[in-house]
Amino acid sequence: MQRIAIVGLGYVGLPLALTFARRGCDVVGLDVDPSKIEKLNAGQGYLHHIDTTDLQQLISDGRFHASVDFSGIAQCDAAIICVPTPLNRHREPDLSYVLDTGRALAPHLRSGILVVLESTTYPGTTDTDLRKVLEEGSGLKAGTDFFLAFSPEREDPGNPKSKVADIPKVVGGFTPACLEKAVALYSLAVKNVVPVSNCRAAEATKLLENIFRAVNIALVNELKVVYGAMDIDIWEVIEAAKTKPFGFMPFYPGPGLGGHCIPIDPFYLTWKAREFGQNTRFIELAGEINTGMPRYVVSKIVEALNIIKKALNGSRILILGLAYKADVDDIRESPTFVLMKLLEAQGATIEYYDPYVPQIPATREHMEFAGKKSVEWSESVVGSFDCVVIATAHRSVDHSALSNWTRCIVDTRNALGVGLAVRA
Repeated sequence: MQRIAIVGLGYVGLPLALTFARRGCDVVGLDVDPSKIEKLNAGQGYLHHIDTTDLQQLISDGRFHASVDFSGIAQCDAAIICVPTPLNRHREPDLSYVLDTGRALAPHLRSGILVVLESTTYPGTTDTDLRKVLEEGSGLKAGTDFFLAFSPEREDPGNPKSKVADIPKVVGGFTPACLEKAVALYSLAVKNVVPVSNCRAAEATKLLENIFRAVNIALVNELKVVYGAMDIDIWEVIEAAKTKPFGFMPFYPGPGLGGHCIPIDPFYLTWKAREFGQNTRFIELAGEINTGMPRYVVSKIVEALNIIKKALNGSRILILGLAYKADVDDIRESPTFVLMKLLEAQGATIEYYDPYVPQIPATREHMEFAGKKSVEWSESVVGSFDCVVIATAHRSVDHSALSNWTRCIVDTRNALGVGLAVRA
């Protein structure tokens, strides 16, 4: 039986850990957050899409347990790193979580263990930065004494059809032997493993996937503004274009980009490309367009309020949806925070409703909102606001009721079927 350590029990690490456990592996989940460990060992999930019954069964069967003690790595056949790779305040890659994890693992590495990085990063991280801290801390050599690989995560939170075991897994190894070892590991849990030539090719694959999305979302966001000026509904245009059976893939506009991937990952390549004297103009332009969308939404809110003869300054605005995408509780990099800041800066009073986020937790970038609670979903409460802004279209929200409760709505997600056109 394979004994596997998964380091980082968030949206990527926890589903991966449970997938390996379901396949009969002995899995230890490691995290530095004691509250997560306590909840998991008690059979309580903290991610809403995790089946607690399944979790409890795996714990009962002895196939999964969580710990803060990294010394258990010494008894493991493999360690998979699934920790954040954010940008710092200068929008430069922050590898501190990856490298600190490597330093924590290194003293416990043994000969023959496989270490895999899944955190999205720039090409060269695994075989240079991570390899260095692992080798220095363990006295072992990658490719000789232990195996090293990169395999990008492909989580799609909120999509019930997205299962770790069913999503093809790209894997790149530091050496051919490392690749063989990593392919064998993931083949235990994933139906289709896709080997590539090396770690850098695997790292670049993940960046391409998210850059592709970021650029195309920027394109439809720009067209939303352009077509809006022409009184053309971008949502109607996209639906019509989707009928073409070849050469077109639909992307959808919104109030900006959110999540742990698309707003961040492209800039890992932008930063690394400068080392090689290369410019990434498409990526930077896409970032400029996408980060500008909250300001565009503010302009539409002003337009909507003007119709009912209200000024933004002094108005009470309800933001509907705090999570970065529908049907998840993930608020990482959510553009809603930026929207709230912009509205407050212009004198509006802001509240929010999100069934998945009853209270805003402490975050690195938006501490001023920590502790703020979602309002009650009722006609009397929602109807008391001057304007409601649909920032996230959760399917569990009754948008038809909303249409009857308030006379001023700005819909950034086409939840009402009328595009971003203000409704007043």
